[in-house]
Amino acid sequence: MQLWRSHGLGNDYLVVESADSLSPGLVRSLCDRHRGVGGDGVLEPVAGAGGAEFGVRIHNPDGSEAEKSGNGLRIYAHWLVHQRGAPAAFRVWTAGGVASCAVVGDEVVVDMGAARSWGPEELVGNQAWRVDVGNPHAVVFGWTDDWRQRGAAVEGSVPGRTNVQFVEVRDGKAHARVWERGAGETLSSGSSACAVATVCVRRGLLDSPVTVVMAGGSLRIEVGATLKMSGPVESVGRVELSPAWLAARVT
Repeated sequence: MQLWRSHGLGNDYLVVESADSLSPGLVRSLCDRHRGVGGDGVLEPVAGAGGAEFGVRIHNPDGSEAEKSGNGLRIYAHWLVHQRGAPAAFRVWTAGGVASCAVVGDEVVVDMGAARSWGPEELVGNQAWRVDVGNPHAVVFGWTDDWRQRGAAVEGSVPGRTNVQFVEVRDGKAHARVWERGAGETLSSGSSACAVATVCVRRGLLDSPVTVVMAGGSLRIEVGATLKMSGPVESVGRVELSPAWLAARVT
């Protein structure tokens, strides 16, 4: 099995370049940062659908699947162009809908489609604005030292679980801490940035485009009829798994 490793502002994914099978158990082993390669998720290339030239399945590090991932899409698009010779602009099918992507060097722009938002509503003691951008989000304003515990509680408080963002607006920007469904604390998240920007604009707190600042860096989100996200991707390199390691984990 060969993998390509990249990160978007510290949110790292493994693209499967060749594999016979990819089970939830194998995904968990691959994402293990001590006994495996390590990653915030695994991207599995699949055939395009719904008019898209390419497709991808997005696996969380706990073995579950995500409908859509902003940083995952940016990393996958970057890999398609720089490692597979894809054109600079194309569409990618995900379980959460088709996304248009454009790659210029190491900068990737993804149109995440339209956002649906509602709220606020009470989620385990937190006032949350709910956003759907092809995957679910709960945006909470303000954070405290126990934000990780609160994030885990909010994640599991709705059917199917949700991604959670804790936000402070200052200096004309949205500062966010990210708790991802199936991954926990992450340095950045593209779809989370889209959710945060959506709520900030619709509440009148910020104007589009919104700069969302996370621990790993900043993403620029244009909020309109659709959400356009732009930011950098850095390639780390190719990983070839030991046959013995793989054989011990494939059943």
